[in-house]
Amino acid sequence: MDKKVILKKVADHVREKMSSEGSGHDWWHIVRVWNMARHLAKEEKADLFVVELGALLHDIADYKFHGGDYSVGPRVAREVMEPLGVDLETMDHVCDIVATISFKGGVNREGMRTLEGKIVQDADRLDAIGAMGIARVFAFGGNRNRPMHDPDQKPQTYKNKEEYIAAFKKNEGTSINHFYEKLLLLKDRMNTKAATEIAKSRHEFMEGYLNQFYAEWEGKR
Repeated sequence: MDKKVILKKVADHVREKMSSEGSGHDWWHIVRVWNMARHLAKEEKADLFVVELGALLHDIADYKFHGGDYSVGPRVAREVMEPLGVDLETMDHVCDIVATISFKGGVNREGMRTLEGKIVQDADRLDAIGAMGIARVFAFGGNRNRPMHDPDQKPQTYKNKEEYIAAFKKNEGTSINHFYEKLLLLKDRMNTKAATEIAKSRHEFMEGYLNQFYAEWEGKR
């Protein structure tokens, strides 16, 4: 099957499955990651087909919403690609990206093993910071019924991904704390030069937003 046809069929499948998602991991998140991943792939001269499939399928079955099961994402991604005749090498590559892309509380030591994986991870992380990241963190917090801010609750750090999953299941934390637990850490965790440059301005935007947030919270502005 032609690669363009495969990508369209995969995109149609993902759009149907994720259009009604309300935690900030919806179809439009996929579209933004897809667009950014294509941009980065051209800058870094990566395999565009693998990058596009990885971007489209990276959140197809997020482990956080499947009881912490890390195998579900790669398994579902393969189930989508196999009937379309995607070759085995490409499927294995994409499934590896899906399996290792997640932040996992900042203690994901696996890393991305290929340039294509690094690009998809960068695109996903870029969508978690800046103006879009701010919008998504509050969408996610609302979806999980988390408080926006509680000065008595301090940001958490995690020793391992199991501890992160346990905290997620307990639905601990606030939206503002999530900036310190994840968003503000991402600038220095980009893989590619192109993504690192984009991350700088998005990071600065978040810092400015937090300064304004605290000033308004305390009635100073």
